[in-house]
Amino acid sequence: MNFKLRSLVAATLAGTVLLGVGASAMADTTDDIVNALMAKGVLTEEEGALLMKGRTGEKEAAEKKKESAVSAKYKDGLSFESGDGKFKASINGRVHADYRFFDYNDGKTNAAPTTPTTNSIGNVTNVTDTFDIRRARLGFKAAWKDYYEAEVVADLGNTTTLDVGYLNVAWWKPVQFRFGQFKMPMNLEELTSSNNIDFMERSFVNALAPAKEIGLMVHGTPFTGVTYALAGSNGNAKNAESDIREDGKDVIGRVTANFAEIMGNKDMVLHAGVSFSEGDIPHASTAGVAGRTEARGATFFRAPATSAASTTFYESVDRSRLGLEGVVAYGPFKVQGEWMKAGFDFKSSATRSYDADIKNWYAEALWTITGEAYADAYKGGVFGGLKPKNDFDPTTFKGGLWELGLRYSEFDASDFNASGLGLGVGTADAAIATKAAGFAKAEAWTAGIKFLPTSNTRLMLNYVDTDFSDVIGGATGGVIVNNKRVDDEKALIMRAQWMF
Repeated sequence: MNFKLRSLVAATLAGTVLLGVGASAMADTTDDIVNALMAKGVLTEEEGALLMKGRTGEKEAAEKKKESAVSAKYKDGLSFESGDGKFKASINGRVHADYRFFDYNDGKTNAAPTTPTTNSIGNVTNVTDTFDIRRARLGFKAAWKDYYEAEVVADLGNTTTLDVGYLNVAWWKPVQFRFGQFKMPMNLEELTSSNNIDFMERSFVNALAPAKEIGLMVHGTPFTGVTYALAGSNGNAKNAESDIREDGKDVIGRVTANFAEIMGNKDMVLHAGVSFSEGDIPHASTAGVAGRTEARGATFFRAPATSAASTTFYESVDRSRLGLEGVVAYGPFKVQGEWMKAGFDFKSSATRSYDADIKNWYAEALWTITGEAYADAYKGGVFGGLKPKNDFDPTTFKGGLWELGLRYSEFDASDFNASGLGLGVGTADAAIATKAAGFAKAEAWTAGIKFLPTSNTRLMLNYVDTDFSDVIGGATGGVIVNNKRVDDEKALIMRAQWMF
């Protein structure tokens, strides 16, 4: 009997043979079936070997197809993965819908002028109660070959811009390289995603820190619980290089340690970190930062700006920053604080120089009433998102994550309330085109409640009470909001947030 005929006979008799070898054979593989047919004499060894060879080819083809196939799944977002696990990707995004309500008391200094202007008095601004889309972003993140990672995020505001775009190369995990536009390694609040920050807005400290800039960075985790990062950047806002000079770049670094992780305690976070930046900004720039309330209401402090037309002011503004951060968290409790100083050193002439600092800090305490542990959200020197133990069930009103928080923060730019820098303070300096104005100091209390029905949904309510002090310019200084002199701001702000 030739091979083809034998194969046909084998196929016809396969069922009968399988019944003969018992019920257990019904669960055997195809290879076992061929072996059984050979043992019964239905197939010769040569015929069985040929069938096994064909079966091996089918297996190899199936494995290759499986490796190249890409599967999709949804868990807190849409993700994709190749069969061999060497390529992973996800689509991510966020929408933060806010409402802000403000209340101001009349200031105690003097009445506002009939037609206030920025040049005649302090800082003039308008603030309105408003609904707002605080953030709307859509991004794509991918990792491949165990060594490469990339992310692109579009900011879908009034004008679509690039928010994040980088390539990360990790040939050696303790020494990784990142190129593109990304968050600079300074300030724990800034490095915590806006999806996961403790309150609706970051503190006064964040105003001093660099955010997303274009540059490169070397970073990693050389030891358990220890992280480091050292970056070089353009030193200005994202999507821009306005400082076209031979020098002018920023060097930014950060080192952190989680002593609880070092000691093997997974239930706690004992985090300490230090960060710094050194660089300069060109003349005809703002020498300092604006002071805006943590409710995104009034701008109570305006930093001075140097004149581009000045024939004496030609040197850059040296900018240095130093930051300290600490966190103690155990179970559902967390205490966190940061301090940062930004120094601005510059000259307006051969004989007149300035060295002015802004020093901000905050301290906060948080409690997850439902018992979620903060240590579960901490990794690599930053906090990720808390996740409820159980999703909220609207039919039983059970589940979800509840959190309470309280924060105190201070803004101190009193060095700018000085002769030459401040509006109406001492002898004027022609090289300072726009003088510092408003209030040099502010302190704020923020109380917040947060509810997470699911891990990718947040509902937040914050009350922010801000007091201004150290008026710049005396009776002609301060802040005018909606044609009314004020020295405090009270705000109630709310957010509905969805992220994936």
